Amino acid sequence: MTATPVKDSCEAIASELRCGGYALLAPEPARAGLDLDLDGLDALAGSWERLPRDPYLRDGGHYRARRHSCFVCIPVTALLSPVAQRPHWQPTTYNALHGGMLRWFEPIDSNVAGARAFHQLLASLGALFAQLQPVERWYVEAHQFRIDTAGGIGRPTPEGAHRDGVDFVAVVLVRRRGIRGGETRVFEANGNRGVRFTMEQPWSMLLMDDARVIHETTPIQSESAEGVRDTLVLTYRARGFQEPAAAGG
Repeated sequence: MTATPVKDSCEAIASELRCGGYALLAPEPARAGLDLDLDGLDALAGSWERLPRDPYLRDGGHYRARRHSCFVCIPVTALLSPVAQRPHWQPTTYNALHGGMLRWFEPIDSNVAGARAFHQLLASLGALFAQLQPVERWYVEAHQFRIDTAGGIGRPTPEGAHRDGVDFVAVVLVRRRGIRGGETRVFEANGNRGVRFTMEQPWSMLLMDDARVIHETTPIQSESAEGVRDTLVLTYRARGFQEPAAAGG
């Protein structure tokens, strides 16, 4: 089944998430429903050209570049505070390929992390998710990803269909250029229904209740010259950042 983007109000987005466990937003509904500055976000897109290579890929590939930073978001005040650089960690129960490793990535550039449009995006999503799960604060991990086809095939989710071990996930498309493939698939975690679609418009986004759905994106191939798929992936967790002492939590 193909997913249909939701309408352009915060209430409609929250209702869609509550009903089905996910919401697919085209750029304009995302802008209107979350009060985003798309021009301001566009101004940050060039930073995806300067991402360092991911040194941790266990499949032997060299198709992924990324940066990673963490924040604490207070939904009631829209306060977003950066935290000291820390590793990204997931238990193997959520990531069989890369779980169990402390992965240290270069932080998101301060010109991006400190930008008003970036702050507004993270805070608005935090407020939206708090409508479904009231919390005092969210522990947010932000990942800038570039998947390219320089080696032939790029894999957005080399770990396969998965959950992330958090409360909510946002996958924001920044750009896709010169590629085919990259179909996103979302399935019920405890059922047999699913949807599939291809995110193509910059600043379209997929929002997910991580407890209720699993997701994956199919590999990409080049159409002519080297192709890329750039995304910003944001995870929101109420019980603190994932770390080895909290394995299985």
